[in-house]
Amino acid sequence: MQILGTPRPPGRLFGDLAVIVFLLAQVSDGVLTYIGVSTYGLSIEGNPLIGWLMGAMGDGPGLATAKLTAGFFGVALHLSAVHKAVALLAAFYILVAIVPWVAILFVF
Repeated sequence: MQILGTPRPPGRLFGDLAVIVFLLAQVSDGVLTYIGVSTYGLSIEGNPLIGWLMGAMGDGPGLATAKLTAGFFGVALHLSAVHKAVALLAAFYILVAIVPWVAILFVF
């Protein structure tokens, strides 16, 4: 807990923003994946591990398991002060997961 008037440690804002963007990317990817799989079928999922989980557990539970696990590890990295890694992972998810889903679902 921060006491009023004490300066924040350097890099804390960056780390906080990185983990928030990472978690929002996970939620967005989960929602878009669920819409994509519901619309086009399980074969549209590009990640074989996620596809297997969704096939074994059901679309919602499998996807929720994967996204909650990713979120847990992202928060663990954040709490370990590995903020650049969290930021890079957030950018990675945006570029290779969210952008393609938006293109598939809403552009083409």
